[in-house]
Amino acid sequence: MPAAKSAITPTREQDFPEWYQQVIRAAELAEPSEVRGCMVVRPWGFGIWENMQRQLDAMFHATGHRNAYFPLFIPLSYFAREAEHVEGFAKECAVVTHSRLEVDAEGKMQPASPLSEPLVVRPTSETIIGASYARWVQSYRDLPILINQWCNVVRWEMRPRIFLRTSEFLWQEGHTVHESEREAREETQRMLDVYETFARDHLALPVFAGEKSANERFPGAVQTLSIEAMVQDRKAIQAGTSHFLGQNFARASGIQFQNREGKQEFGWTTSWGVSTRLVGTVIMMHGDDDGLVLPPRIAPTHIVIVPITPKEETRAAVLETCDQMAGELRAKKFFDTNIEVEVDRRDIGGGVKNWEWIKKGVPIRVEIGPRDLEKNSVAVSRRDQPVKAKEFLSRMEFVNRAPEILASIQQNLLERATRFRDSHTREINSRDEFYSFFTPQNASKPEIHGGFALAHWNGSAETEAQIKNDLKVTIRCIPFGEGEPGRCIFTGAPSAKRVLWAKSY
Repeated sequence: MPAAKSAITPTREQDFPEWYQQVIRAAELAEPSEVRGCMVVRPWGFGIWENMQRQLDAMFHATGHRNAYFPLFIPLSYFAREAEHVEGFAKECAVVTHSRLEVDAEGKMQPASPLSEPLVVRPTSETIIGASYARWVQSYRDLPILINQWCNVVRWEMRPRIFLRTSEFLWQEGHTVHESEREAREETQRMLDVYETFARDHLALPVFAGEKSANERFPGAVQTLSIEAMVQDRKAIQAGTSHFLGQNFARASGIQFQNREGKQEFGWTTSWGVSTRLVGTVIMMHGDDDGLVLPPRIAPTHIVIVPITPKEETRAAVLETCDQMAGELRAKKFFDTNIEVEVDRRDIGGGVKNWEWIKKGVPIRVEIGPRDLEKNSVAVSRRDQPVKAKEFLSRMEFVNRAPEILASIQQNLLERATRFRDSHTREINSRDEFYSFFTPQNASKPEIHGGFALAHWNGSAETEAQIKNDLKVTIRCIPFGEGEPGRCIFTGAPSAKRVLWAKSY
């Protein structure tokens, strides 16, 4: 029996990386730029990011944070103050060395006027923001400082992949200063909790939360916490990080304050961020062989109404009904926003329209034609169900139930993703089983394999490096909670708890 035809070629099973690229293309999310390693984010893709940004920003404000903006260019000397930090980012930095262009004797534009000090194009902002905080903080009364910025950053990427790894990407970065270590650590955990809630409730992504190993820690941090999501090729994506920086960056930047005893003390700082990588994570977790599948909470359009107008004499009546129903739907709330509705009035075939919206992942598609007008009904299709599945509802019933249907899709995607993650997460108790789990049967063209392994590890950095070298598997996080003690499956040495291992993007 021939395989069912799908809108995306190849399928996930045939070639997952290429499937991912084709979904992005078919959904018109983004495309490669003429600048190598950079991307052009198209309106549908940017609409997803705008919704993520709006919803996260509300969560940041609810926890007392405010937005600001800091320079794109960072003096090289600022990086030199924090040796571990600059070493961690040195290979990814783009550097500006000249201030203008001049035409040479051959008529070509050439850099001129060397800068007195090179400027690093922002890979992350701890150092430049620290310079401002050093001016703003004088007393414990000036604390805490709770600031976030939405911006772009540049990390020169040798192997780009749209949304997941590009030389320039969009993100938010929070930077805070606190009076005490306790407050800074509480902030670090609070913001990771915000990310975990956002991933679960808005993106329908179940995640593991925990602490990074020393090898995987943010350069210069004392502690890095992360949330780790599994996507459909069973690899991990680091979906958000929160860093306790101790007093390291405060010392480097001179962030000092007079404490309650009248003594000078360095501030305790944190930083935390998520990026457009979340868009890629959503694609890879929820997409299918017909294209993108969007959790309704982040969809730019919740419902698309497709008028079916085979005859000119019924066209006006069908379009009038579509517009009237769109207005009724827009008056309904889904979570904290009005339902977003689009009536697709384009003069192209209904089948073509339908497939375009399927590939874009719009949560609900509604078809209305002359026969539906006679019956006062609509044909409703949900993107979380087979594409040919339809439910016929009365128009008023659909309008009234639309928020409930959207909530059902949101919940279904989370439950489906959770089942997938849990079915590919395994407790592993021996080195041989671990190596077998992460080794593909076809070495030349690896099939989808592996997943998340929970295995004991004795904390040895050498062992961790060996596993990364042998299998390209890393410790994604050390999950929160006590866990049961055991023996490291690689060395036999005592282990306090199991840690989470996976191949990752």
